[in-house]
Amino acid sequence: MTEKKGIAVVGTLLVDNIYEIGAYPDLGELTQIRSVRRALGGLVPNNGIGIKKIAPRLPVYAVGKVGDDDLGRLAVAKMEEAGVDVSTVTVSSTESTSFTDVMSIVGGQRTFFTYPGACASFGAEDVPWDRLPVKMLHLGYFLLLEKVDGGEGRRILEEAKKRGMTTSIDLVSENSDRYTCVIPCLTFVDNLIINELEAGKLCGIAPTPDNLGEMAQKLLSMGVRERVIIHMPEIGICCNRNGSLTVRPSYELPRGYVKGKTGAGDAFCSGALIAIERGATDEEILILAEAAAVASLSEADATSGLCEEKFLPTCKEDLMRN
Repeated sequence: MTEKKGIAVVGTLLVDNIYEIGAYPDLGELTQIRSVRRALGGLVPNNGIGIKKIAPRLPVYAVGKVGDDDLGRLAVAKMEEAGVDVSTVTVSSTESTSFTDVMSIVGGQRTFFTYPGACASFGAEDVPWDRLPVKMLHLGYFLLLEKVDGGEGRRILEEAKKRGMTTSIDLVSENSDRYTCVIPCLTFVDNLIINELEAGKLCGIAPTPDNLGEMAQKLLSMGVRERVIIHMPEIGICCNRNGSLTVRPSYELPRGYVKGKTGAGDAFCSGALIAIERGATDEEILILAEAAAVASLSEADATSGLCEEKFLPTCKEDLMRN
């Protein structure tokens, strides 16, 4: 039997329409849009493209839903261009591709208006299991996918485990009590990769650096099967089922290095997933995850800062092989 290899990234797939404006208008007033650009967004493009940029020879499959429209075709084309296998993307004839309109003041705040579109109906029936010869399945974002939050997420993860896949999930940071919908899924999750705010909401512990270890232990007790990885700007930790806790402080970056923070969490996750797929130690997982996050900060968008060459001096060569 051929050994399974690669990662399926499953869940949110959308397009960001980014409008640069000079200032936010008051109600009833007008403001001028200075520039318009489009970028892919959501877990599937951010992690899929991020993984391929760091480890180009690692097979990556995109599993999500788009509409039969220009935005959907753009999303699929951009992922395919990056080397992601898009044959596993579902195209809906009745729904439009999900999108977010981002109103952005240069050097200032951003405001988001999102249209759920095809993502809202994405569920277990949209996962083409027999065309996924992968070792791992990563699902997200919980709290943004209506059917996944409503129970389809558990179905997807349970089926992945039945098929012998290593599973992981990602969430979005939301100030709500909806995190309870994630808890029934944890018994089918091998690797939980989240930030401190999401961890705190899930386990009910204050999200401070001193509490990270306690939060990770609590999440393992709630059902996570292998390891809990929690990242925050100051520090990252990995706590595994045998009780081992690995801690790494964040890199100190030179002044002016950070061009943008969009996608840094996704980049961290991409690095962690590659290391896990390679069978790395917990320390190596954090090393590659942190290196990916740092690289992403060097550019304004989610994936432009990522490339294989940036990781070779930092990470062990065997993590980048294949």
